[in-house]
Amino acid sequence: MSVDPAGLFSQFCRASRAASNLEDLVVKCPPALESEAERLQALSDYGLHGDRPLPSLDSVVQIAAKVFGMPVAAVNLVGDDHVFFAASTGFEGQRVDMRRDVSFCAHAIAKNEVMVVPDATRDARFYDNPLVTGFSGVRFYAGVPLYSPGGLPLGALCVLDSVPHFDFSDDDRARLSDLAQMACDRLELRRLEHSTERAKRPFDDGARASPTAVVWFDESLRVMAWNKAAAAIFGYVPADGPGRMVLSFLADDHRDAVAQLVAKAAVAGTADGLVVPEGLEGLRKDGSEFPLGVALFCWIDQGKLTFHAHLQDLSDRHAQSAELRRLATTDLLTALVNRATLYRRMEEAVTEAAGAALLIIDIDGFKEVNDTLGPAVGDAVLREAARRLVESASSLSTVARTGGDEFAVLIPAAPSHAESMAVARRIVDSLADPITVNGQDIHITVCCGLATAPQDAHEALELFSNADLALFKAKSFGRGQVFAYLADLRMEAAARRLYSIELHRAVSEGEFVLFYQPQIKLSDGSLRGAEALIRWQHPQRGLLSPAAFLPALETGPLAAMVGFWVLDEACAQAALWRRNGATPFRMGVNLFGAQFRANDMVREVAATLQRHGLPPDALELEITENIVLDEDDLVLGVLQKLRDMGVGIAFDDFGTGYASLSLLKKYPLSRLKIDRSFVQNAPDSERDRAVVRAILHMARGFGLETVAEGIETEAQRDYLKSVACEEGQGYLFSRPVSAYEFSEAFGLQSAPSMARLA
Repeated sequence: MSVDPAGLFSQFCRASRAASNLEDLVVKCPPALESEAERLQALSDYGLHGDRPLPSLDSVVQIAAKVFGMPVAAVNLVGDDHVFFAASTGFEGQRVDMRRDVSFCAHAIAKNEVMVVPDATRDARFYDNPLVTGFSGVRFYAGVPLYSPGGLPLGALCVLDSVPHFDFSDDDRARLSDLAQMACDRLELRRLEHSTERAKRPFDDGARASPTAVVWFDESLRVMAWNKAAAAIFGYVPADGPGRMVLSFLADDHRDAVAQLVAKAAVAGTADGLVVPEGLEGLRKDGSEFPLGVALFCWIDQGKLTFHAHLQDLSDRHAQSAELRRLATTDLLTALVNRATLYRRMEEAVTEAAGAALLIIDIDGFKEVNDTLGPAVGDAVLREAARRLVESASSLSTVARTGGDEFAVLIPAAPSHAESMAVARRIVDSLADPITVNGQDIHITVCCGLATAPQDAHEALELFSNADLALFKAKSFGRGQVFAYLADLRMEAAARRLYSIELHRAVSEGEFVLFYQPQIKLSDGSLRGAEALIRWQHPQRGLLSPAAFLPALETGPLAAMVGFWVLDEACAQAALWRRNGATPFRMGVNLFGAQFRANDMVREVAATLQRHGLPPDALELEITENIVLDEDDLVLGVLQKLRDMGVGIAFDDFGTGYASLSLLKKYPLSRLKIDRSFVQNAPDSERDRAVVRAILHMARGFGLETVAEGIETEAQRDYLKSVACEEGQGYLFSRPVSAYEFSEAFGLQSAPSMARLA
C-alpha cells in the first residue's frame, strides 16, 4: 500500500490541534486564530484566489528579493485550509505545497512582528516540514503579517532561501516591514476596487421600489421612468424625469461615449460584454457636476429594447479613494513621498536617457535621540530634517522618507558626479545646524550614499541597492560622511555576507578562543594582571588575529553575544589563577559597543563576577573613544554604575583621539592605557617623550593609574620606568599566549575550555 507523507503530515497537524494535551505537537502546526471567522470574511473582501493574483504586488516581491538577496519572495494569503500567492517571484517551474498545515506564513500571521527562521532544519516547528525536507528545500524564512484595515491578518510578505541566514538584522526586519506596508497599501486599493465591482452588479426586478437609484430608458435615450432615488441624485423630483433625454443628465464631455455605448447595445440586443466608460460625470439641475457610477443592462420588453441603469453618486467614494491613494503614497509624519512612490519614480527616471542620481541619507545615532528625549522630540527632528532636505534639493527632485530615520533624494536628469556630490554635501551641511525643539537645541549629523544611473545601475532596484552600499561605506568612516558608489563595494558586500556566515559558524562551533597578554609592574617586574584577547581558530585558515575578523564582528549582530562570552571566559580564567597564587590579579576585558545596547550590562557584569567568585576590583573593562562617542549618553550611565560597583574602567589607546582630554573630565575612569604609537619611539623622540610625560601628568592629576602598551625593548621599559609609569605590556614581556602557555610561564593553572557560545 502506498503512503502519501504529505497527506499524513496534514492529518497529523489536524489531529494535534484537536489533542490539547500534546503541546509538543501543537507547537509544530500553525496555531488556530481566535478571529478566524472574521479573518476569512475580511480576506473574501479582496476577491483574490489562486487563479486571480494581484499584479500590482509583483514589484513588491521583486524589490524584496533584490533588497535582501533572496531567490524567492512572495505575498502569501492564508485561507481556510490552503494558502495562495497574490504575487511571487522565484517559484517559477516549481510545484509548491500550498496546504495551510505546512505553511510558514500560517505561523507568521499569528505573530504581531517579523517572524525569522534562520535555519528551518534547526527549528522545532519546521525541521520535518515537507517544505524543508522535500523538493522546495526551505532553510531560511522571514515573513511579516499583512493586515486588513480592521487589523485582521490576511497573509504575509515573505522571503525564503535554500541556505540558512543568521545575519538577518533589526534593520532588515524594519525594511521588510516597510515593504509589507507597501503591500498592504496595494491590497487596500484592491479591496476598494472589488467593493466597487460588487456594487455594480445588477439589481433584480424589485429595483423599481428600491432606494437604489434606477432609471429606465429606451434605445432613443429617452427616459421612460425613474425612481425617487434617481431623481434625488440629480436634484429633481420623480415627475421631472419621464420624457427627458438621458444624456441631459451627463456632463457634455461624456455624452458621446454613453450614446455610442447604448447604440452598440441596441445593435447587439444586449449590454453583456460592454464596459461603461470610467470617470463619468453627472450633471445636476443646478449645473454642478459630480462623479457618477453607472451599471447598464437591457432586455426586450413587449418587443422593445428597454435599458435599465443603476446609478450611484460617487462623490464620497472618490474622496475616500483620493485620501486612500494619498495615504498609500505619502509618509504621514513628514508629508514626504514614501518608499513605494520613490520606487515608482525611480523606475520612470532610470528609463530616461538623461538618467538619475539617488542619494540615501541616514541620521547618525537617531535611536539615542528617540530613547533619551522621547518619541515626540524624535518626530519633530524627523519633520525638520525633511523640511531641510526639501529646501536643499531642487524643485524637480523627489524627496522621500524610506524608513525610520532614512531619507532619499532622487535627482532626475542626473547632473555630473561633481554636482551630485555637491548636492550631497549641501544636504549634510544643512542638517548639521542645530534643530530646536521646545527651546532645546538638538545636534544631529547624517551620512549620505550616492549612486547614479545609468553609470552605476540600469534599473531602479539596482540603483537603490548601490546607493545603500555607498551609505554603508560612508557610515564606516564616521559621522557626517558622504560616499559615492564604486563597483568594489558590491564585492565587499558579498565578502561581508560570506564572512558573516562564517562568523555564525564560528560561534556555533566554538571556534573562538582567548589569548592572554601579561601586564607587568615596571618597578619590580611582578605580574599584576592580563588582558584577554580574542582569536579565531579557523578550520581552514588557522589561528586568525583580531585584525582579520574584529571589524566585521564588532559591527555585526553577534558582537554582544561574543562580548559577553569573552567576559565570562576571561573571568573564569582569572578566578582560577587567583585561587592558584596570582593574588592580586586583575583581568582586562575589551568591550564592544553592542554590549551597552543588549541586555542589562551592569547586571550581566555583576552576575558574571558572582558566578566565578571574583571581587569587582579583579575586573577591568576597557573602552575605546569610538564606543564613547557613538553611545555617549548610554555608555556614561552604565560605566558610572560599574565604577561605583568597584569594577575598573580603562581608556584604551589613550592619546590617539581628538576627544580624549574632554572625556577624562566626564567619564569614571580608573586607568589610562598609553597607546603603543607613543611608546615605540619614546627613547629617541623628544616629542613622543613629551606626550608620554603629559599623559602621565594628567593621569596623576585625575588620580588614574597607567599602563603603557607595546613595550618591545628594554630601552622603552627603562624610560617608562624612569618617568614613573606604573605598568606595561608588550612583546618584551610576552606575546599574547594561550591560557596554558600563560600558566606555564607564570607558574599558574589554566582553566578548562568553556562551553560553546551557542
